[in-house]
Amino acid sequence: MAFLGKTSCSAKVPLLDDTVPLTAVIEASQNLHSHTVIRRYSDFDMLNNSLLISGINLPLPPKKLIGNMDREFIAERQKGLQAYLNFITLHHLLSSSELVKKFLDTNNYSANYTEIALQQVSMFFRSDPKWEVIEPLKDMGWRIHKRYFLVKNKEQPKERQVLSWVDLGPDKFLSDKDLQSAMKLLPTITNPYISPVTFATTSESSALVIRVFSEKGTLRDHICKVKPKEPFLKKYCNPKKIQGLELQQIRTYGRQILEVLKFLHDKGFPYGHLHASNVLVEDETCKLLDVENSLLGLPSFYRQYITQFRKINTLESMDVYSFGHLLYEMTYGRPPDAVPVDHYPPAPSSSIVSVLQSILSTEACKTGMPTVSQLLQTPLFSDMLLFNSEKLQFKIPAKLKDALKMAKECLERRLQEEQKVIHQHRRLTRAQSHHGSEEEKKRRKILARKKSRQSAYENEEDLSAKYNNNSGTSLSFNSPAYSIVHCPFPLC
Repeated sequence: MAFLGKTSCSAKVPLLDDTVPLTAVIEASQNLHSHTVIRRYSDFDMLNNSLLISGINLPLPPKKLIGNMDREFIAERQKGLQAYLNFITLHHLLSSSELVKKFLDTNNYSANYTEIALQQVSMFFRSDPKWEVIEPLKDMGWRIHKRYFLVKNKEQPKERQVLSWVDLGPDKFLSDKDLQSAMKLLPTITNPYISPVTFATTSESSALVIRVFSEKGTLRDHICKVKPKEPFLKKYCNPKKIQGLELQQIRTYGRQILEVLKFLHDKGFPYGHLHASNVLVEDETCKLLDVENSLLGLPSFYRQYITQFRKINTLESMDVYSFGHLLYEMTYGRPPDAVPVDHYPPAPSSSIVSVLQSILSTEACKTGMPTVSQLLQTPLFSDMLLFNSEKLQFKIPAKLKDALKMAKECLERRLQEEQKVIHQHRRLTRAQSHHGSEEEKKRRKILARKKSRQSAYENEEDLSAKYNNNSGTSLSFNSPAYSIVHCPFPLC
């Protein structure tokens, strides 16, 4: 038996792909598009088995061998399957997985991206044969169009490095020449809080970056107590040993991350991709990963949230908003269940809650984010001293700096246009929902009855006025304008 699943693309649903939006299955007031997917129950069962790696108890309706063709049972099962899909698409990580995207939108997700990546990497290795692939790192990240490989330099065989390959994204606004120039600058960055890049290059449609592999993993790996090489669904969907950090670690890591964000902003270099999986932790030092992402036009991990709030419309405000999520995760060991957040569990310090409220509260999301400099001046971070003797270095030529500025403005403008469309659609949907509500229908009926009574009263007044005006006038029934008609029935 095949089942119809209503699907729609919602602003609140994670749209985490690089080029094509995920068709999300949800009946919500923010829907922009909708279509129908036809799937057999066995297809749902296969998807569910594939998602068991997440450790989440998914609400798939149970199998039924006898009576599974009854009309009432089919209708009830269809409701259950719709609820199942809604649950998946509302889950930030599940909805971003390749398994779910292929299930919902086979046409747009039919390509084998691992094979494509291997072809591109092989072409690169032919031009630079000193590199060798050790193993692919399957499903290590959430982007479908991004693949990771553990590699080594034949001249330094004991040192493991990670190669990432990714398609260019929809926010790529640099020219090919400027993009290549910017990528070549990445290995020259000297900053203790940025993960060093060994090599970076681009082609017409993709990019390749090599950096040192960290066995200790990312900040999220540290919080969830998991191994870096495991698939991200297994690591992060339902971790068994989550633990928030101690106050001193929160202050130290937070200060380090704010300092490196300020460093990049001061250089005019866009980031916009801060989250706990993009921060390495080595010897109590945080190091940012994927500083190239905005150059390549890739969407932010938190974009589906950011598009809801029109005051978060610059790269700095995006970084600050993402820092709020990161601070929450460092404090409580898990991401917030929903945003905005107005109520917080007990924290190691009231100053943490103050910073979180300034970023994640309803008021903050409506009125705007603080700046990175303002966060550095808060009591939580202002007296946190960092000891670093390394000289900071990142020289960007003036011409490229102008190109980066223009690309940043284009990226922000595209975000603002998307926010405007979503805002207008939400207003329209709310109006339609209100217009169709039972309360509004009752109100309109009452108004209609009042108008009807008022109209009847006014008509009576008009007739009365005409009668009074005509009562003093003598009418001649012999006038040519009148005819006498004999009626055989008595007049009532």
